[in-house]
Amino acid sequence: MKHLTNRLLFAFIPLCFSIGPSFSQNTIGIFQGSGDVGNHVKAGSTTFIPQTGQYVISGAGYNIWGDHDEFQYVWKKMTGDFILYTRAEFLGTWVNYHRKVGWMVRKNLDGNSPHVNAVEHGDGLTSLQFRRTAGAQTEEHKLKMTHANILQLERKGNQYIMRAAIYGEPFQTDTISGIDLGDEVYVGLFVGSHNEDVLETGVFSNVRITVPYKGESNQQTAMSLGSNLELLEIASGRRDIIYTVPYSIQAPNWTPNGNSLIFNNAKGIVYNFDLASKAPVQINTGTVTSNNNDHVLSFDGKMLGLSNYVKGLGGSVIYTVPLEGGIPKQITPKGPSYLHGWSPDGKSLVFCGERDGEFDVYKIPSTGGKEIRLTDTKGLDDGPEFTPDGKYIYFNSVRSGTMQIWRMKPDGSDQEQITNDDYNNWFAHISPDGKWIVYLTFLKEETPAGIHPPYKHVYIRLLPIDGKGTSKVLAYLYGGQGSMNTPSWSPDGKKIAFVSNSDMGTN
Repeated sequence: MKHLTNRLLFAFIPLCFSIGPSFSQNTIGIFQGSGDVGNHVKAGSTTFIPQTGQYVISGAGYNIWGDHDEFQYVWKKMTGDFILYTRAEFLGTWVNYHRKVGWMVRKNLDGNSPHVNAVEHGDGLTSLQFRRTAGAQTEEHKLKMTHANILQLERKGNQYIMRAAIYGEPFQTDTISGIDLGDEVYVGLFVGSHNEDVLETGVFSNVRITVPYKGESNQQTAMSLGSNLELLEIASGRRDIIYTVPYSIQAPNWTPNGNSLIFNNAKGIVYNFDLASKAPVQINTGTVTSNNNDHVLSFDGKMLGLSNYVKGLGGSVIYTVPLEGGIPKQITPKGPSYLHGWSPDGKSLVFCGERDGEFDVYKIPSTGGKEIRLTDTKGLDDGPEFTPDGKYIYFNSVRSGTMQIWRMKPDGSDQEQITNDDYNNWFAHISPDGKWIVYLTFLKEETPAGIHPPYKHVYIRLLPIDGKGTSKVLAYLYGGQGSMNTPSWSPDGKKIAFVSNSDMGTN
């Protein structure tokens, strides 16, 4: 693949120099234009590959440093706050170890413009670089890590936050404040070669520009931001946005036949989203139309369990309905009852229920009947889900101080902790072959242990089902509540579905 890409680039890159900045205003993927920054810069190029969502950028120039810069840039104009994310890789062996790939925010397209950039160098140096005023000397904060290929740059007013990681590992962070680039700025990806006679090439995947929630979100925050329904390939980390809407959709379940995803919107309506046509169709749930994002399919895919708000019964109450729609049957007598799991034999449902001021895990027959309390430790126990062989129920609990993943036998015995780290971990979903779990991770510095609000920086992580081994970050996203509340593995175990969020009413 790399050899082919290099051959294609070589065939189409003109061997000439630009005299002064020259920028194309044609739309390139999510960007508005591209070109070489600086004077007398050897002409670079930017190519967008729609089939993969990748940007292939070749750039030359003496450097991005000192009092002026020379490089290839693909950009769009933005105002307000934003979060920039990509996975960036170099192509080919390097000529100069200071070649650079990354994100950049600039006041203008002049070579001496003030800017902030999150950058990886050819030798692995990973840093936050910035020029405070036009023509000033560039400054740098070097991260302790090297060879980052995950780069994120966030603007909060005049503060810029760089987050970087080697794919699979958590972020390392650095921040610079007091950088005034003006409200409207140029935002984009760049490549510089640190050699005015040589073009270097970078490939940028999973490129996301997010406009975050205005203010600090909490458990009561109304879910109003736009939504990207994404599919992630477990083996490669490739993310594909398959459906985008400017409002909230939540919690995709993957049907066992692999043809559809089931999700809800913020109004409580549940939809069957056909993966072939990319069209959602409302599921008939009768008068049960205040459904939240705790809905679960039976293992055979024939029945859908719902968590529907009923004010007179104390909140969320569990119902079941055929997947093709019909008249729902009430299962729990009162709320709050939040459904999370269905037993493989179809006979039992497990849910998080608040009874007498305590949230615990309960089991109930799927046709209705007596509730059985499975946990009784003080503090929140939530998110119960059966393993495909029915031998365990996984759940999350704050009993050890932070929210961690636990498991127990179906009768509530032998409760044991599976994760034990410095994060808050929610909603373990077991792979179809029963070998892995994926789960949602909130950061302690952003979110207290007992809540899972929307609109936060979160990870989706992968871990062997017994907890023995190293957790791997599969996705770095802006989301949280509603991103992955429910079982979301594809039937073949190769992908997961989730929702990321952005304000789509601006920029």
